[in-house]
Amino acid sequence: CCGKPADSTADDGDGISGLAAAHHVTKSDAAANVTVFEAGNRCGGVIGTEHADGFQIELGPDSLLKALPWGVGLCQRLGIENELIGTDTTHQKTWILRSGKLRPLPDGLAIMAPRRIWPTVKSPILSIPAKLRMACEWFVRQKSDDTDESLASFASRRFGREAFERLIQPLVSGIYMADPRKLSMRAALPRFMEMEAKHGSLIRAARHAVREQQQRERSGTAEGNGGMFVTPQTGVGRIVEAIIRRLPKDSLRLNSPVCGLARAATGGWNVSVADGPPEHFDGVIVATPSDKAARLLVNENKSLSLELNSIAHSGCVVVTLAYNRDDVHHPLDGHGFVIPQVENRDMIACTFSSVKYAGRAPDGQVLLRVYLGGATRPEALNYDDDQVLQVVARELNPLLGIQGTPQLTRVVRWPNVMPQYHVGHLELMDRVDAQVAKLAGVELAGNSYRGVGIPHCIHSGEQAAERLLEFMSANQQAGTPVVSFNGRKMGAGK
Repeated sequence: CCGKPADSTADDGDGISGLAAAHHVTKSDAAANVTVFEAGNRCGGVIGTEHADGFQIELGPDSLLKALPWGVGLCQRLGIENELIGTDTTHQKTWILRSGKLRPLPDGLAIMAPRRIWPTVKSPILSIPAKLRMACEWFVRQKSDDTDESLASFASRRFGREAFERLIQPLVSGIYMADPRKLSMRAALPRFMEMEAKHGSLIRAARHAVREQQQRERSGTAEGNGGMFVTPQTGVGRIVEAIIRRLPKDSLRLNSPVCGLARAATGGWNVSVADGPPEHFDGVIVATPSDKAARLLVNENKSLSLELNSIAHSGCVVVTLAYNRDDVHHPLDGHGFVIPQVENRDMIACTFSSVKYAGRAPDGQVLLRVYLGGATRPEALNYDDDQVLQVVARELNPLLGIQGTPQLTRVVRWPNVMPQYHVGHLELMDRVDAQVAKLAGVELAGNSYRGVGIPHCIHSGEQAAERLLEFMSANQQAGTPVVSFNGRKMGAGK
């Protein structure tokens, strides 16, 4: 078996996708010899939690979406589900910037599915003509086919241009940091296409969902309202920490950038690590961003490499600021605000971290997180720290009535970490899958492919691990060498 005492796997990349893959292999096959290669000196990719002066600071994502089961499910398997906390349910407002002023998001609006009409009618975010056009969505004919469509096209077609620009675009931008003229509905927001196909109208679909919820409440089967998101009490970094503790000793190799991947003459794969000889493994999971995967695989499958390189990525700047509560005159009675692109600001959004989750700041202090960059403001990644803080002060202070100076600041840049699911992305993924199938013993994982966010990344890693385990099992049954799986993970933002 390639000279190994047990099946060996190599996992390239230390983000949550790669860590989830390595964990899944070790839990599924105790005999597997797993190795995780990480180019940098820490694991977790964009996930990281710092504690400073009583503040709990997330360097990257801060939440798990409960509606997607893979994040909470992994926490259960890791034994840390009791550490999960929900968002503050007494202050759940979201604001949207309109003409320089923060306006509350209409109650009951779930991106493009208004469950309540009257709050939208009363909202100052939209003009009267825009509200009338939005109401006409009920009568807009549905698309005659199921071909892909951009967010801008879909939302404008259903609700009108102003509703798209003022409501829908900023809400989606906070998730994907994408260009709405290119963002694929089928890849990023398929639920809304399905609602149109099934009900003919998103308003009609939302009202149907309300009736179903009311029926569940009457029957006693409705779930309690604990908010949409959860997170570990001590921060998202707790998930990374819990996985690492459960991996076999010496399976994680930091400061080990993988620079080459080649088929071995005897079967399996040779993994080249900087400043070291090639190492042989029966199987490999490449859990890096797609452009890095393309470079590793170009000599083995040029067609695959070209497809992977066609996936665009954007980046963002995350700015954390701590203030004395008395210096911030806004009531902060919500989770944060988003900014439409038409407002022409550098900021994309701001989260009130110490309101959203308990325990993020000492008494008498507030913790805020500001986001800049994305596909529509890439120049923000080139600002130095002083420029970033100047932009934030200029744009944030008037909106929140901030008069003092921050007690603490953190500026973190994440270049090229957000894949852009352009129109036709799922067809591209089908082509990628077909090419990967030609590489016996290699699997891809990460957010470049079929979902962003922590739960999707976990699911991607676990699926890749399961496919590789099935491949190794099938080859073992056929009498061929078992693919040696050596777990290695991706480091986003490296």
